[in-house]
Amino acid sequence: MIQDAFGLIFTGEANPYMRDLTLSRAVAAVPFGGRYRVIDFVLSDFVNSGIRNVGIITQKNYHSLMDHLGTGKEWDLNRKREGLFLLPPFSTKDNTGVYRGDIDAYHSIMQYVRHSNQKYLILSGSHTIFNTTFEKILAQHKETGADITIMYNEDASFDPEEQNRDLRLLFDEDGMRVKELEWYPRYPRSNFRSCEIMIIDKALFEDLVEESYSRGGIDFVRDILLTHVHELNIMGWRYDGYVARIDSVNTFFRHSMELLNAPEAHDLYNREHPIYTKVKDEISAKYGEHADVHNVVMADGCKVDGTVENSVLFRGVTVERGAVVKNSIIMQGSKIRAGAKLDHVILDKGVTVTEGRMLNGFEGLPLVFRKNLTV
Repeated sequence: MIQDAFGLIFTGEANPYMRDLTLSRAVAAVPFGGRYRVIDFVLSDFVNSGIRNVGIITQKNYHSLMDHLGTGKEWDLNRKREGLFLLPPFSTKDNTGVYRGDIDAYHSIMQYVRHSNQKYLILSGSHTIFNTTFEKILAQHKETGADITIMYNEDASFDPEEQNRDLRLLFDEDGMRVKELEWYPRYPRSNFRSCEIMIIDKALFEDLVEESYSRGGIDFVRDILLTHVHELNIMGWRYDGYVARIDSVNTFFRHSMELLNAPEAHDLYNREHPIYTKVKDEISAKYGEHADVHNVVMADGCKVDGTVENSVLFRGVTVERGAVVKNSIIMQGSKIRAGAKLDHVILDKGVTVTEGRMLNGFEGLPLVFRKNLTV
């Protein structure tokens, strides 16, 4: 278990490719997998690694996120010493309360960083989902004497219209040291993509942020990593497990559908590393006499008396008799009335689809309906 590192999660990234799903919430608070939020996975990774000091930087639309995290009780982070620290933006003589980029954010919470007793900082974003612990990457970081170690995986997929924070790594002959970085590449030369996890010595992090901030730097990757890639000893640590990058509606839909496949689901929901989330007591799902359900992730509290195939249903969803739901994601408290038919659809929380309504999206272009609509 890790004793000499603390975690810092930046959740302030704006992402227009998520469309209505982030209209009133941060990407970190987007529901995923039937009962979780996106942030639950990386936060659980920290907790399962033994890290008990985690700061979460927020920017916009963070009320849903803060409500979900609360005191950190579900992650065993409600402690007298250290624990979970929510770090919303605030105004000072040096900070307007509106971050231009993550360097602004890191500079504004530097007091929290300095007061942390651990030597190493594990820096994380909030778009990437995986299930691991950080003992091995931290051990390599120490053994190699790296200034920065970046966790990455091999991912050949590429769509220039959807890459929100795409950082690619190119290595030298030993396959460990990073010789070059690509940021938003139009034609990437590498399939090695950052998983939004970096380990760095706390003192070095302070120096780099303060120097970049004084020169007008905005983005940590662009203004620090890319600028100093040949000066710093940057290493890579390869992760070969399942990785989901939630950087657009299409990737959200695709990765949600992948949870219906046994290998991906077993890797992500590893019993050795449980995923923690806010607990909500619900009755078990109830199936009516006309229910026909195949290959579905279904949370507690659902009531199904229609047909559901290849879909993800969150808590408290109702599918009435004669309704058909296929290849869709239905979030908490939504109601599908009798005779309605849905295919390749994403319903946000509290959406009601009226009787007989037909909603059809397409592979790669699902229909999305924002919270609390009646369709």
